[in-house]
Amino acid sequence: EHTRTPYLQIGEIVVVCLEDWQYIFEEEHEGLPDAFKKPLVWARPGKERQDSVYNGLQAARDTALLVAIHDSARPLIDIQDARNCMRDGATVGAAVLGVPVKPTIKEVNEDGTVAKTLVRSKLWEVQTPQCIKPELLKEGFAYVKENDLEVTDDVSVIEAIKKPVLITKGSYTNIKVTTPDDMSVAIKFLGEAADSTVSAAAPASSVA
Repeated sequence: EHTRTPYLQIGEIVVVCLEDWQYIFEEEHEGLPDAFKKPLVWARPGKERQDSVYNGLQAARDTALLVAIHDSARPLIDIQDARNCMRDGATVGAAVLGVPVKPTIKEVNEDGTVAKTLVRSKLWEVQTPQCIKPELLKEGFAYVKENDLEVTDDVSVIEAIKKPVLITKGSYTNIKVTTPDDMSVAIKFLGEAADSTVSAAAPASSVA
């Protein structure tokens, strides 16, 4: 539900899902205020993530200036972060939300021994949305398909054709909710955000 945060810059929403799940998105869309409703377009998932994104891209309108690919499993996206990523994608050609990693990351050998410790200051955890100009994404997909490459995120398609990708700094609250523990954290974040909104809206009190 919360992933539907209204992006006023969006012209249409391409939903990539199984037909059996389509009614869920239709019901949520119907509940939106009219000012925030955008046309819904449907595409079906593929075998891998890159296949699903390709199918969604094929369904998008030809006049789109930018595509913002977002995981529905990230319901806590901040609208300003999304806008910043769209801005950077429109400027550079491709941009992705990300945050600097906090823990130490080690590369490990097949036998479980440490190969090396990676330089933490150079590592970022990428999120979504990943915002890319359509013509650039189409060029990247053509290259990936021609060379039978497998990529794990959308901007990797752009990296494959040696074009620049900008990291737009996002928020640590933009977590991917895939386990019950993740859901507990997400609920906590939502509660804190609601409390903050209530506090900001409350009238200031004075003490005589």
